Amino acid sequence: MNIHTRKTTTFILAACMIFFFLLSLLVSSQESTTMDEQAHIPASYTYVNQLDMRLNPEHPPLLKILAGLPLQLLSVSFPYESKEWRDGINEQWTLGNKFLHSNDAQQITVWARFPIILVSLLLGWFVFKWTRERAGYWAGTAAAILFFFDPNIIGHGHYVTTDIGIAAFIYFALYFFLSFLRKPSAGRFAVAAIFFGLAQLAKFSAVMLFPYFGFLVTLWALTIPIENSSWKQRAFIVVKYWLFFAGICVTAFVPIWIVYTIYTWNMPAEKIFDIANAVFGNSSEQTFAKSAIDYIVSLPVLGSLAEYFLGLFMVLVRVSGGNTYFFNGTVSNHATPLYFPAVFFWKETLPLLVFIMFSSLYASVFSFFGIRASILRNKTRFQKYLPDASAYVQKYFTEIALFGFIVLYAYASITSNLNIGFRHLFPILPLAYTLVAIAIATAFKRLQKTSARNTFAILTSLIFLWAICIPIIHFPSYLSYFNEISGGPKQGYTLVTDSNYDWGQDLRRLKQWVNNYNISCAQQNSLCQTVSGGHSIEKIRIDYFGGSNPFYYFGDSFIPAHGEDAPQTGWYALSAGFLQESIYKNKGMGNPSYEWITRYPLIGRAGDSIFIYYVSPEKQ
Repeated sequence: MNIHTRKTTTFILAACMIFFFLLSLLVSSQESTTMDEQAHIPASYTYVNQLDMRLNPEHPPLLKILAGLPLQLLSVSFPYESKEWRDGINEQWTLGNKFLHSNDAQQITVWARFPIILVSLLLGWFVFKWTRERAGYWAGTAAAILFFFDPNIIGHGHYVTTDIGIAAFIYFALYFFLSFLRKPSAGRFAVAAIFFGLAQLAKFSAVMLFPYFGFLVTLWALTIPIENSSWKQRAFIVVKYWLFFAGICVTAFVPIWIVYTIYTWNMPAEKIFDIANAVFGNSSEQTFAKSAIDYIVSLPVLGSLAEYFLGLFMVLVRVSGGNTYFFNGTVSNHATPLYFPAVFFWKETLPLLVFIMFSSLYASVFSFFGIRASILRNKTRFQKYLPDASAYVQKYFTEIALFGFIVLYAYASITSNLNIGFRHLFPILPLAYTLVAIAIATAFKRLQKTSARNTFAILTSLIFLWAICIPIIHFPSYLSYFNEISGGPKQGYTLVTDSNYDWGQDLRRLKQWVNNYNISCAQQNSLCQTVSGGHSIEKIRIDYFGGSNPFYYFGDSFIPAHGEDAPQTGWYALSAGFLQESIYKNKGMGNPSYEWITRYPLIGRAGDSIFIYYVSPEKQ
């Protein structure tokens, strides 16, 4: 490796990481608490402060523990004496509101987000590391650029949720598991088992690694080159690797057991019973879940794992139940298989989409001609082709494993009953960055002519420059980012909302907008004169979707608004999600909704997601 190349790529990686870190801190300080953070942040604090996991059990604790650590340094109070904490069943939303807004909500939110930013940085570095090991330093740098400059990663890479965390730990688990398969050793076995367990502690969707790793073990064992092997020898190898895998699965529960034991140390066992009885119904599956949890709680030493299985069963119930969502002009609680492909196409950057199309075409053509040539060489006996196929799988096992998981995870997402946001596809993004960068590097190396290599290098460099410019151009519209084909951040709400666009991040910006408007009124600005006759905003009706509390920011100026209410003279601030769901939901003739507000001009927007109107008396 050229020392100059190594220094240059290291410098670029460091610049990318510094850019991402500083930008994440800046955006985090500007945004209000998002919807899911209202539940995750109080759980984060109490897990560490009380060693009690009664809040938010439907998600594993690892990322919340990390987020809760810096909160212990703050001088804050938690409503432990409230009935919601003492007697409530999973009162995470109520306690989150009380905890955040009886203290400095912004300070708590920003500090809780800091460890998640560090997890994002670690994931980006790992994307560089693994891609570099497969295809060289420039390929690693290309993958890192795609990661650190993806506005979707920037948008979610600081939130106290499980989305960026599960993407990270699935990536880590795949890396260390494949490292063990290639060179089995006691040390690699232990590391693979630990990170397999940590993935399960990040989010319950990591359970799909169990069958997928079983598939990878089988594929690897079947393709290991052996001279003149018999079926008995091959079967022995398969069994040996499956025993390794079984050991990894069992060992993975050691970190799971340790974490759950520590962080349920002060949690009364009856709380687990109460939550299970409250959230599970009387169907045969849910009755089984309650019985299983009751049994596990009674086990000596292993009883703490009841909290793990409680959360796992809660997620299964949640997924089967579905959710209400707005999608391209419709409101439904029945999932559609079009949702995730469409959201991926709308929200992912055009540079990455171009690279994905190129990589897919290149890999398809390369694989087709490689396999065809191998078959033609061995057309007299098909059995002679098998060694070539095995060698191909062994050589490109990493790429096959990454692509296979993308297919599995995409299929599971598309066929699930939970259309909740692009963020649920995050586990496939780091894998896509790696595969794209490997394909680009491989294609470049295969070009023979200098002119062709130079042209290819210039074209790819321009596309990477385009990718770098996107988060700069669209600052700070990262959560609400949509690509140019989809209309950009200002028009994304017409396609989908919720965590794709409107998650409550702009309430602080609404407060700033109101302050600026009132300043303009005090200065007798023409806008203020035209819109409201020179009157400042004394009261504002707000219909807000998110984890912050409008009363915390606006006090007595805040009036709750709902789509069913009759129009009133004055100011309205409406979250895009509530606005779209109210207008587009199926409703009977004459049923009220926000359709009436479309008769009034849009005065302004707080960030992208909160729409501001003035309802004048003469237009009612």
